[in-house]
Amino acid sequence: MTAKHEPILVKGRNFGISILTVAQLLIGAIHLLFGFWLLSSENSFLHATIAYDIYTVAFGALVLVFGYLIWQGKRSGWIGTIAVSIFVSVADALTLANLPSIPGIPPWAAPTEIGYSIIVIVYLLQPHVKRKYGL
Repeated sequence: MTAKHEPILVKGRNFGISILTVAQLLIGAIHLLFGFWLLSSENSFLHATIAYDIYTVAFGALVLVFGYLIWQGKRSGWIGTIAVSIFVSVADALTLANLPSIPGIPPWAAPTEIGYSIIVIVYLLQPHVKRKYGL
């Protein structure tokens, strides 16, 4: 007789979705606050561009919205999270390759953002996760 492992649930959701949601909400909030701080300061230590400031605010807001939708089990949360993760990975990879991208993306942050985005994409593409979102 084989023992079937019961998944760990948090408020009725898979443990992995719970961890992803918390991470996304934290990352979204940090980027949103940091982006607004960049927009409001004239001389930041990063020497960021207005394009990067707006990108950071938009990224933070999208991650928060899609993180909430992931928690709610909405397909749009899954699709949006994948799309934002792909976009960030491409923009950061272009920055690291010194190719045209969003001006002001700090090259030192790109490897971490790419790595995290790849982990998110790989997790969301797992068959059991896709099934939860009707994919």
